[in-house]
Parts: sequence; structure tokens; C-alpha cells
Amino acid sequence: MNNTPKFGVIGGGSWATAIVKMLSENIDEIQWYMRSTIAIDHIKTHKHNPNYLSSVEFDVSKLRLSNDINEVVKASDYLIFAIPSVFIKKELEKLNVSLEDKILFSAVKGIVPETGLIVGEHLHREFNIQEENFGTISGPCHAEEVALERLSYLTISCKDEKKAEIVAKYLSSDYITCKTSDDVTGTEYAAMLKNIYAVAAGIAHGLGYGDNFQSVLMSNAIREMKKFIKKVHKMKRNINDSAYLGDLLVTGYSVFSRNRTFGNMIGKGYTVKSANMEMSMVAEGYYATKGAYMINKEKGAKTPIINAVYSILYEGKDPKKVFEKLAEKLD
Repeated sequence: MNNTPKFGVIGGGSWATAIVKMLSENIDEIQWYMRSTIAIDHIKTHKHNPNYLSSVEFDVSKLRLSNDINEVVKASDYLIFAIPSVFIKKELEKLNVSLEDKILFSAVKGIVPETGLIVGEHLHREFNIQEENFGTISGPCHAEEVALERLSYLTISCKDEKKAEIVAKYLSSDYITCKTSDDVTGTEYAAMLKNIYAVAAGIAHGLGYGDNFQSVLMSNAIREMKKFIKKVHKMKRNINDSAYLGDLLVTGYSVFSRNRTFGNMIGKGYTVKSANMEMSMVAEGYYATKGAYMINKEKGAKTPIINAVYSILYEGKDPKKVFEKLAEKLD
């Protein structure tokens, strides 16, 4: 008897593609929802996603592709959301079936703009998803390195340890190492915040700051992250664990980081609008900056880096002048 749970992946981008690749190492049937029928047809014919991680070749016999989110939800026990946070609300509005009997894991690293909530909080409020049925998938891990089968690490978080272990089991492989955590809210906020700090790192690079400044910026960023998360969800955690510090470092430094790339463009003189248009993928840090800034207006953590990025992206302040002032606050 096959006791393998049925997995469904929601999204057609790079992270969704990477997660399907990881699951396909261990599972013979994966439900996969993506909006584009053109991409679906291409995958069926050519065995790779035409738009993201096109080097990944799939065994299409394992894939049940559909552009109907309801069809994928119905057929799945575990659902992994891997779409940009800016599209979450729009995609979930298509649902006419219940999510309440499903186990949901989010690989989304951002804020739902319409509600200003992280995905777990949004699903709880809008769909009555209980905390024991929700978890997160966080790094440090880049989809591009999964495609290259470079050794990567994931943190699977859920209040129900058994559910976290199940997801970890089916995502693990020779090149994917998974650990579990019960800090669902903390890891989800960390995944959102590290994108803001990566934008800051990119702005600094675009302005011509060197490695010495970058190291101080990242050192301050992890302390700032710790203060922010402690305000929103106080519990015992080691901020130096991979899900927090590790994910921050890889997102702040890697050439694969779209948030660093976005920030680099801003530092080099692009307007926010032109930088967003130039990007082929969504830079979650842009939306996360506003969400984090608004949350912190209520929480009151000391966040000079978030404030600096917000002033550049949303108040039109000059990046050079803002970073000159920020540099004076870092230690």
C-alpha cells in the first residue's frame, strides 16, 4: 500500500520549478498548478519550463499539470505555495473549494500587499487555516543552485513536527539537506526581512560601497532582524541559525539574488519604476519593505536599515544621501 501523501505545487516560477524538481526525486505523481497554458504545453512537449530554470528536465510522466487551481487543490493532501506574494490574493480568489482539510506550506518570502500580512497570517485570517496545518519552507537556498544540483539547505517549519518531517522527507535528496523547526512565524518573517536587507546590500553596491561596508551592513542587519522578529513573535530562537543568518547572507551576497540585483539598479540610478520593469522576476523586497515598515510603526523596533530602504523606495529620497546617514548609525 502506497502511503505517500499527494503533493500539489502552486506556482510557475523559479521556486515552484525547483520545488517540483526536489519532489520528483522522491514522488511519482505531483500536482502542479501554473497560470500559463503555453508553459504547460511546453513542459509536456519539451520537458522543461520555458521561462524559469530551463536547464531542469522533468520526467513528465510524474507531473499532473493544470491551469485550474481548484483541480490541483482537490487532488492534493499537501499544498506548497511558491508564487510571489503580490499574486497570492489574486490566485486564492479563484478558489471555490475549501482549504481547511489541506496541509499548507509556504515557500513565499514576502508580504501580501493587500493585507500587509505574511502568508501564514493571511491564510489564517482569510481562510481559517489552523496553525498546526500551516508551515514554511525557507533557506538558505537559491532555486538556481537547486537546478544545478549544488548542495543546498532548507528549513521546514511547522507547529506539528510530524508534518514538518513529512515535507522534509520528500524534499530531501543527495543535494538537498532539510532540518525542521517549530518557529513558523519567526522563519516566515525572517524570509521576508532578508529580502529587504538584500535590497540594501544591492543599493550599497550600486553606490560603490565596498566589502568592508557590506560586512558591517549585514552584521547590523541580523541584529535588526532579531529585534524586529522578537517584537512580532517572542520565543526562544537562535538568530544565527541557517534559517535566519544563513538565508540573510546568501540573499545579501549571491549573484542569484534578485533583491540584491534590484537594489543594485536603484544604487546605480534607476528609478523604482524602471528597475521593477527591468527585472524579469518579482523582487519581493520591494513589497516587503512597505509591509515591514508599516508593521514596525506599531511594534516600535529600532530598524534604521528598513527605514533607509523605505525612504528610498517609497519616499523618493536620494540613495547616496540616505546611505551616508545610514553609515553613521551602523556599528
